[in-house]
Amino acid sequence: MEDRMIRVAITHGDTNGTGYEEILKAFEDPTMLELCTPIIYGNPKVAAYHRNALQLPTQYSIVKEASEARDGQLNLLAAFDDEVKIELGKATDESAEAARKALQRAKEDLKAGLYDVLVQAPVVASSKPDPEDRSLMVMFADEVRIGLVTNRLPLKQVAENISRERIMEKGRLFHKSLRRDFRISNPRIAVLALNPQPGAEEQDVIKPAVEALAEEGIQAFGPYSAENFFGSNMRYSFDGILAMYDDQGFVPFKALANEYGVKMKTGFPFVITTPDHDPCFAIAGKGEADPASMRHAIFAAIDIFRNRQDYDEPLANPLPKLYHEKREDGDKARFAVRPKDQFKRDDKKPAKEDTNTTAESQ
Repeated sequence: MEDRMIRVAITHGDTNGTGYEEILKAFEDPTMLELCTPIIYGNPKVAAYHRNALQLPTQYSIVKEASEARDGQLNLLAAFDDEVKIELGKATDESAEAARKALQRAKEDLKAGLYDVLVQAPVVASSKPDPEDRSLMVMFADEVRIGLVTNRLPLKQVAENISRERIMEKGRLFHKSLRRDFRISNPRIAVLALNPQPGAEEQDVIKPAVEALAEEGIQAFGPYSAENFFGSNMRYSFDGILAMYDDQGFVPFKALANEYGVKMKTGFPFVITTPDHDPCFAIAGKGEADPASMRHAIFAAIDIFRNRQDYDEPLANPLPKLYHEKREDGDKARFAVRPKDQFKRDDKKPAKEDTNTTAESQ
């Protein structure tokens, strides 16, 4: 894996937003091509429209399949051939459908192993969360990492969707991500409270979940009120923060991360990141889009891919058990404490042997 370039697929996002502008600007710097082999999943006609409208100098080569992508160049894969009406700055059904088609083709190629990581240009988030989605949304930038227990729920539905089991499930995913994706060996996780003042949810749901996670060996602490936590800079004592709902996590994250934030969903076997902003319709077509967040999303995907390789490699070839361990089923048996009566028998036996030894010597 180290002998070849990491292949990064990038979907074009909402075609009426700033997706193409951010992608093409990100690869204006030729050194980006030394880090990865990029493959844009999009539409050649739409790409040409954006490039010409914004007078961007970035060159790209059109390919029909991901296997045709070449190192040292920006590759544009024709994910679909349909005509797309461009209305810069407007959220339309047609532009959303173009984003969906590009993402669908990218997902098919990802499952087929035709590239390594996926970066999604921004789209308009769906207002209907998938009830079967068991992943965890994580936002990160520099030393700030915030996960969400609930995502895209109306505020009135948040409390009823927070349970001890759900907090524990998200906490486990967060702990694993911090270790595997960010290579933090023993992460400390702060769990935020739901209410400004301690209430039933904190006492009956969140606190028991935190205690249960701690019993599993996960360094989880809380619950902390969001106001006190961020107001007193407690975040510097933790590697990750688990928020209960969108605004509780997004608002402080936006203030701390500025324009360099990245989002990803962990819990999938694949690395998928996206810039932490919407399609920016207000500035679409004006040449004002900043590619910094797109670059960071690409950098993050590459780093996480490598981190997972490093983390998984030792686990793929574990050391064989020692002879005296082969009869045991696992760590639970190997490190189990013996019953008290066993200790009593063992304590008496050496005493008897010592007496016999003394009598024979006399």
